[in-house]
Amino acid sequence: MTYPAGQVGPLDPPVLHDAVAMAAQIQAASDEIERERRIPQPIVQALKGAGVFGMAMPRAWGGPELDLPTQCRVIEALGMADGSVGWCAMINCDGGYVTAFLDQDVARSMYPDIGVSTAACATPTGQALVVPGGYRISGRFPFASGCRHSEWAWLGCVVVEDGVPRVDRNGVPETRQCFLKLSQCEILDTWHTTGLRGTGSNDLQVADVFVDADRTFSFQDPRLIKRAGSLYAFPFAFVIKAPAPALGVARHAIDVLIDIATRKTARRYTLGEGLEPPKMMRDDVFVQDAVGRAETMLTSARAYHFDVMGDLLATVAAGGQPSAAQFARFTTAPTHIMGVCADVVQLVFKAAGGTAVYQKGPLDRCLRDILTMNQHLVATLRNYERAGRLLLGLEPLNWLF
Repeated sequence: MTYPAGQVGPLDPPVLHDAVAMAAQIQAASDEIERERRIPQPIVQALKGAGVFGMAMPRAWGGPELDLPTQCRVIEALGMADGSVGWCAMINCDGGYVTAFLDQDVARSMYPDIGVSTAACATPTGQALVVPGGYRISGRFPFASGCRHSEWAWLGCVVVEDGVPRVDRNGVPETRQCFLKLSQCEILDTWHTTGLRGTGSNDLQVADVFVDADRTFSFQDPRLIKRAGSLYAFPFAFVIKAPAPALGVARHAIDVLIDIATRKTARRYTLGEGLEPPKMMRDDVFVQDAVGRAETMLTSARAYHFDVMGDLLATVAAGGQPSAAQFARFTTAPTHIMGVCADVVQLVFKAAGGTAVYQKGPLDRCLRDILTMNQHLVATLRNYERAGRLLLGLEPLNWLF
């Protein structure tokens, strides 16, 4: 059974119970999260203590190897409390996934503490210069969510040899994802944004840092996966979590409107020659319509998320490879779901009236956070083109990672 957002059942794991119970603590830190543009250390420690950052770590290391639907529910619950916290939880547990692409003895030595946070800048904006034993990494890497509380970062690079990018026979650059300690990176204070301010998604600057080849991997490697288990059998499984914080923000927005509408009196209009009788906001038909529409939109998007995810994961768990249709749905799911969540929040924001615009109110934060989430690469509208090509049997169009 998939429980409604923010609810848990008796068989749910402790991490989900803890994430739901953390809401009051997170909401109490809301102003600090926004002001400091990072997750406060007490919240970071609570997330780590609950096992949020280590959700995807393997059982062989003492981790929970938590199934993806439950991970999404954890992130959704945290997103209901605060969009930035939900977003960081979604990104910063990726260490459990990408360490599946390294030699497992090397990976285990890197993560003696499986509860630490990992930041990610997967787009290859840096360069990895080939040297004996590994690579020398240089470049600037944007959008490192949670970098101020993370221990590791995996950074995307183009491989450079003899001064030029190394390419395959089709001219496609070779790329590598490289693990660096955050202490080896300079954090540039670039994260001055409309929404998701608390994620601290600053740029990282790296200047000629050596990385051993064993601490790198490439999504272009046909033998990429080096860990058993269905959670790691699909290399891009970590993307499945992307809509979860948006689902949480949209859920919170609807709940806020319902609360406002039951407490606030409606604006009174003249009706013909007289005056409308006094009423609450919830008695206004347009508010009723907005709540009904928003709830239907969000519930449908959430169900679609779990349906697409469940179908793909069932195929992988059975030892198969996703079909073109399954991969197409996987590709567009974040775009569709995060787009619907943005529509839900904007509908709720409009229905709430003028009081929604104040920064002290929760709907202003919901609107800014959801619109910022919706700008992420995983939600790009170009994903519809990518999916359409697959469904039409055309040559696939993929990200360069």
